[in-house]
Amino acid sequence: MTTQSSTEYESYYVPDKSKLAVCATIGLMLSIFGAANLMNDLTFGDPNETTGSWSIFLVGLFFFVATLFNWFRITIKENIAGMNSAQLKKSYVLGMFWFIFSEVMFFAAFFGALFYVRMLAGPWLAGEGEGGRMNHLLWEGFEFAWPMALTPQEAIGGVGNQVIANNGTFQSAERTMDVSETSAWYAWLPLWNTIILLSSSVTVHIAHLGLLDGNKKKFNLWLGITVLLGIIFVGVQAYEYYEAYAHFGLTLNSGIFGSTFFMLTGFHGFHVLMGMTMLLIQWLRSVRGGHFTAEDHFGFEASSWYWHFVDVVWVFLFLFVYIL
Repeated sequence: MTTQSSTEYESYYVPDKSKLAVCATIGLMLSIFGAANLMNDLTFGDPNETTGSWSIFLVGLFFFVATLFNWFRITIKENIAGMNSAQLKKSYVLGMFWFIFSEVMFFAAFFGALFYVRMLAGPWLAGEGEGGRMNHLLWEGFEFAWPMALTPQEAIGGVGNQVIANNGTFQSAERTMDVSETSAWYAWLPLWNTIILLSSSVTVHIAHLGLLDGNKKKFNLWLGITVLLGIIFVGVQAYEYYEAYAHFGLTLNSGIFGSTFFMLTGFHGFHVLMGMTMLLIQWLRSVRGGHFTAEDHFGFEASSWYWHFVDVVWVFLFLFVYIL
């Protein structure tokens, strides 16, 4: 059995100790805590009480973004200085793989919650199966359908008739996002967002091909188009939320249907925003800094993998949230 000597391995750059990971964690926790307080209205409806949720959210978000900016700046400088060997770059690839895998599990949990509500918990509340034996005591008269025509609370005559602890008033949506409730198919916003996002997968791939061919002009053009499509998607999503609240009566308090709708589409929208920001940074690096070659472009490549991932997730959202 032969063994390799240490000289056959490439030098492996190990960065100095850093507090950046801890700082990013603190910023992320503060922003999530502030956002959760905003959504749950911890003032309990008292107009004279404030929680400072907006301040906590904005401070945490600024701290998180500033930390990531500094972290990426250091990483880019190290790569340009030639500190990253081929072995270290392989570890970056594996790190991105596991990051995307964790995101897959993240959305799998959300889709699992949607499956549980639609196939198990909802029918149980309506008295179906072994889990529905308490229906006549808690939610008598409730009939489950998806989207829900009435919340269990409305089915029993309102919050005053609840026999269990009251945690708020829930009112079903007047309309849903189903295509059948749209004036015309071409006015259905989810369809246009699907076209936009799938098109952006094509444009980012064309940009990648241009870079591999050494055509930076083609790369910059198509990557810029991809970023523009991402911005349009987020804008259409925001307008859809406005329509939901202002005209459809679909809110976070529209029972489990409203909660799952905004949970799934909202978190996906956040990931699109994050992926769009990553691609925008790569575009600026290429246009202003002249970064990336056909042989060295992992920053862009990792961002494009992430972008394809959010596109695939949207296809499942489109099917299971808007159509089925």
